[in-house]
Amino acid sequence: MSERGAAEGGLRERKKRATRAALAEAAIRLAAEHGVDKVTVEAISAAAGVSERTFFNYFDTRDDAFVVIDSEATDRVRAALLAAPSELSPLEALRDALAAELAGAEQDHELWGLHAGVLRSAPHLLVRSLGAHMADETALAEAVATRLGTPVAVPDGAGPPGEEERRAALELYPRLLAALAHTAVRVGVEHWCSRREGDSFAEVFQQVFTLLAAGLPAPTR
Repeated sequence: MSERGAAEGGLRERKKRATRAALAEAAIRLAAEHGVDKVTVEAISAAAGVSERTFFNYFDTRDDAFVVIDSEATDRVRAALLAAPSELSPLEALRDALAAELAGAEQDHELWGLHAGVLRSAPHLLVRSLGAHMADETALAEAVATRLGTPVAVPDGAGPPGEEERRAALELYPRLLAALAHTAVRVGVEHWCSRREGDSFAEVFQQVFTLLAAGLPAPTR
């Protein structure tokens, strides 16, 4: 591909990510203000400045727009994890990959808070969100396994392996590390949001992983 073609391709991808993010943000803000049941695809599309047809280029259903703010975040974290220097431990590599992805967390905290509130207000969305969370965790665990040199071999079947088959094929360490990483992000965000007059989010995030790396020693008084 020529440099111009690569640049145009990169620009298209950035525009697509921006459009998807705008639709998700519009959906969340409208739901936070009016309630999930009163938000339509037409309203979401209008708020994001696109057509309803464009909406369905990014989401299969209306509810999908409420569930995940950035569906490509896990792919970026996986890529960064696999590209991290070999001298880093899996925990350190995952910490750095997540830190890079969460670099703008302090600017996005309001939207994250609204998103959490929307999910809590609609149990069916909370269930869908949990499913998406588990899928992300499985994908991250598979990346950890690949980095360890033990890529997952899922038994052949009649079709592509499902979520349960993929998880069952994983060893304990990759599953545990991926689960710990997701929990670390959630706890770090919640802790920082509740005490924002103190450390920055980046500092809280580093503290979480320092405690994990040390084996979670009891704090001294």
